[in-house]
Amino acid sequence: MTHYVVQRAADATFAAPPQLPHGSTGFRRRSVVGEADGTVHTGFGVCELAPDGAIGAHVHSYEESFHMVAGTVILDTPEGSYLLEEGDYGLLPTGVPHAWRGAGDTVARWADMLAPVPRARYQYDTRAVPALPAREPSRIDVRDPRTRSFGHFEAAQMDPGKQSQDLLSVSASMRTALLVYSGITVKMIVDADLGAVASTMFMVQYAADGVAGAHDHPFEETYLIVEGTVDATFDGERHRLGVGDAAWAGAGCVHSFTNAGAGPVRWLETQAPQPPSRHSYRFARDWDYLREVLEERS
Repeated sequence: MTHYVVQRAADATFAAPPQLPHGSTGFRRRSVVGEADGTVHTGFGVCELAPDGAIGAHVHSYEESFHMVAGTVILDTPEGSYLLEEGDYGLLPTGVPHAWRGAGDTVARWADMLAPVPRARYQYDTRAVPALPAREPSRIDVRDPRTRSFGHFEAAQMDPGKQSQDLLSVSASMRTALLVYSGITVKMIVDADLGAVASTMFMVQYAADGVAGAHDHPFEETYLIVEGTVDATFDGERHRLGVGDAAWAGAGCVHSFTNAGAGPVRWLETQAPQPPSRHSYRFARDWDYLREVLEERS
């Protein structure tokens, strides 16, 4: 049974997914992890859409979160059409019809998180639906209640020393909060506050001295490196990951991270299902300590 997956950007391939609606053109996806890898809760990949490409209207029986990595694209939904640019993110709840259109002059690229994992035996849990109106797209504005399922991320939001009201105004509601500890900064982007029920998506940044000791979770995680270099260990095997590399850790996989460079390392991370309110982390050091204490008493 597979407990983790590591995928190098140099070895990754893009291909047209088999579940594309009829009439879709110019779309490719790099699958990082899916059903064939043993995952239950997570489908994760990087998508590409040509400027003249399109993905026809469809629905999923899973939740889809996304984060724009480069370029621009138009997302059509029953509520409206939206122009998505680098740094924009959003949530498509289960059963919401949507379609994608190419925009701009370059290929658009985004990461997607699908929870639970699409199943090949059920047509990848995707169905085509009637075409949606192609309205004039609106830009994402997190202060506008009409775009409450979307947001925008800037790297400066990871710096606790540079927070300001102007910067916070582009990061909606309680998602303005940062979690900062031991050289690690976490910035939530998609969670229950945005309407997600099956997964989360957030940014993680390690300072030069950032370290997370060996631990595991009762849920699955993925990681897409967007800046810097990190030494990651999964079930005792060490991997150095750089920009574009990705990894998945299944439930119970013991993993740890150490910044391997002189500057910050940052990655997009997902969790599925959503973490429980207690016992989300099981640190190996705590159980090693307990073993030592019990051995001393015996």
